[in-house]
Amino acid sequence: MTARKTPGKSSDISTRAWQRMLSGRRLDLLDPSPLDIEIADIAHGLARVARWNGQTSGAHIFSVAQHTLLVETVMREQMPRVDHKFRLAALLHDAPEYVIGDMISPFKAVIGDAYKAVEARLLAAIHLRFGLPAVLPAELIALTKASDRSAAYLEATRFAGFSAAEARRFFGSPPKFSAAIERDYLTPWPAEIAERRYLERFAKLAGG
Repeated sequence: MTARKTPGKSSDISTRAWQRMLSGRRLDLLDPSPLDIEIADIAHGLARVARWNGQTSGAHIFSVAQHTLLVETVMREQMPRVDHKFRLAALLHDAPEYVIGDMISPFKAVIGDAYKAVEARLLAAIHLRFGLPAVLPAELIALTKASDRSAAYLEATRFAGFSAAEARRFFGSPPKFSAAIERDYLTPWPAEIAERRYLERFAKLAGG
């Protein structure tokens, strides 16, 4: 991501901290502007970023796009009357990973605050772009994290190789979920399906 100086030349090559998007936008990763964020770029990127470092069974990766759809669905099942803005925030909770990737939790802990700061700035810009507060209320953050852990338990035990006891230790008690979730969300989708379904769900929530 970072351009380097060419040895032996006096002129400096400026450090590049931006990402060129397929939409044509150029997103500054260190100082992101909401104006440079497009949902099409987010959906395209997340549909091609693998959860669990790609260590999942099946013909396709389990993408971050599919994961966030699962999180939003779990939240909706557990709290049917939750406000659509809360559900939109759940859908977008991992959106920064469309440019910084999905780093597994143990490695995030090693890297520490630098990664978290970049992630937080990106998420704040994404929130503002789509009509959410830059920093979400503590209640919503807690609700999203609970749904995220429930989704992680299901993913871990279905196709990431965790035993039920191991998943319970890391992600808490197994969630209650419907047969529809098992049928619709716990088989990894091809990237184009994950991208399309993410965009469709976003359109419904953002227009709600």
